[in-house]
Amino acid sequence: MNQEAWTLLFLPLITAVVCQFILRKSFITPLASTASALITLVLAISLLGREGTLSFDWATIGDFKLSIGIHLDKLSTGMMVVVTGIGTLVHIFSLAYMDQDEAKGRYFTGLAFFMFSMTGIVLASNFIMTFIFWELVGFSSYLLIGHWYQKASAADAAKKAFLCNRVGDFGFMIGILMLWGITGTLAFGEMEVSPAVSTATLSAAILCIFCGAIGKSAQLPLHVWLPDAMEGPTPVSALIHAATMVAAGVYMLFRVQLSLGAEVFHGLQASVVIAWTGGITALVAALMAIQQDDIKKILAYSTLSQLGYMVMAVGLVAGEAGMFHLYTHAWFKALLFLGSGAVIYSCHHEQDIWKMGGLWKKLPITTACFGAGFLALIAIPFTSGFFSKEQILEAAHHEQPVLFWIAVFVAVLTPFYMTRLFLIAFMGKPRAHGAEEAREVSPVMWVPLAILATLALISGYPFIAEQIAPAYLKPHHLIHLGFTTYVSIGAVLAGIAAGFALYFGKDKDPLDIPLLRNKFYIDDIYDKFIVRYFQDTFAALIHFFDELFINGLAVGGLSRASVSVGNFFRRVQSGNLQAYSYAFGLGVVLVIYFTVFR
Repeated sequence: MNQEAWTLLFLPLITAVVCQFILRKSFITPLASTASALITLVLAISLLGREGTLSFDWATIGDFKLSIGIHLDKLSTGMMVVVTGIGTLVHIFSLAYMDQDEAKGRYFTGLAFFMFSMTGIVLASNFIMTFIFWELVGFSSYLLIGHWYQKASAADAAKKAFLCNRVGDFGFMIGILMLWGITGTLAFGEMEVSPAVSTATLSAAILCIFCGAIGKSAQLPLHVWLPDAMEGPTPVSALIHAATMVAAGVYMLFRVQLSLGAEVFHGLQASVVIAWTGGITALVAALMAIQQDDIKKILAYSTLSQLGYMVMAVGLVAGEAGMFHLYTHAWFKALLFLGSGAVIYSCHHEQDIWKMGGLWKKLPITTACFGAGFLALIAIPFTSGFFSKEQILEAAHHEQPVLFWIAVFVAVLTPFYMTRLFLIAFMGKPRAHGAEEAREVSPVMWVPLAILATLALISGYPFIAEQIAPAYLKPHHLIHLGFTTYVSIGAVLAGIAAGFALYFGKDKDPLDIPLLRNKFYIDDIYDKFIVRYFQDTFAALIHFFDELFINGLAVGGLSRASVSVGNFFRRVQSGNLQAYSYAFGLGVVLVIYFTVFR
């Protein structure tokens, strides 16, 4: 498996280089992504029940070895199935969606480079390699979000995503160094916590690691970049901001939990903080979603909410449930984003759901596929989302009852805002010219939708989940009727009923809640009291430094010294022969003095 594993890592990078500098053809990256998906399936099947690490030492400093390593186990290969599988479908979908884009070569290069970066995170065997690829993922995300950089909103969104992630990554780097000090290693398979280490120190290290997840997985208070990232092309949203990059934080946390041992996390204050951060993010994001009108932003806040579920599960030391939900969520949320892309494409790039309507007649295949994703997201029984969400609710019910009821309330809000979206966008009658002229998309776009729709419905079943889901779940764990299941089903039905009661047949929103429509004014607070304050303060410091050191001492001082030296030599070079003779004589006297008498 050695050759296949290294090929899986470096194939996307080679593809990006070839696409950008040699062939510049858009079909190259879909072919390479398909090859990566096939290699992943071979590895997943070959390594069932086994695991191993392939590595070589990059540098050695004393006893410290800096290695580039690939760790292959059920967790990493299962995650790679998600990354390469969805990546391939997004590449294929993009062939049609981005066909008329003038910079599609740059776009596909960015996709390939992102696949390389994300593959590195998943397969990394140590924290050094993880951090390198962690930053590369942020860079490639920046390029793809700002693909249409000519628009100020897209350029600003890319910068916002980059800066928010830098804030989280600063804490992440400190956490890596702290864990190195605690365990004496950066390799995931070799970490052990000594009983002498205090729980406060260990909690501090884990919370710093969690800072990286807060940035990448867009948890409060660094969640603000993800909705704005919808300025990028919709397939980018499906790949990066629904299925893979935003899930990297959850994956990394679970990898750390496995490396240190789940028993280490029990009773830690850090676990409580992680669980509550996830629970509150799930609730706040769901509340924001119910008053959004942009189809992509509704799905973006839905993603925030579902990521909150996953983070909460890790904090409850039920990381297997969180990873299982990551796995199922990836398929149906990628489906919903690509489905929204098909809708936007058909409606002449209209994104306001109140300017759609009646699309089920115009786009029957897209509507059916989107409907499958809708059912999985709201956790209709026996869809994939139902199985994975039940695991999280079960864990919350046993570990933290308050978080359980918060999660149940989120389970009411999710079908409410998704029923609202579906009724307004797909049912009723067309409300704008774009919806009236909508036509079904080509097979290049709807075939990936159909594949994702199938997986959205069946990926949670044992015959699929046991083989490739990174959750180590047994069949009898997937269906367990009990209190949490009945409460969950009741929450879903309540949310659907409320959505139908308020939005069926409506042409305008009967609700108007400014607090939710304006996202609790969190973005405004950041802009007015943090961004502008630091911007003004930093600008004042730069101005002071510029005036004192640059203009005053460096540029100004050197320029004045140059003028003075020039003036001196200009006076010496007067053209007066008598003055030259006097200077020559003085020079001779000085030479004689220093050579003879000194």
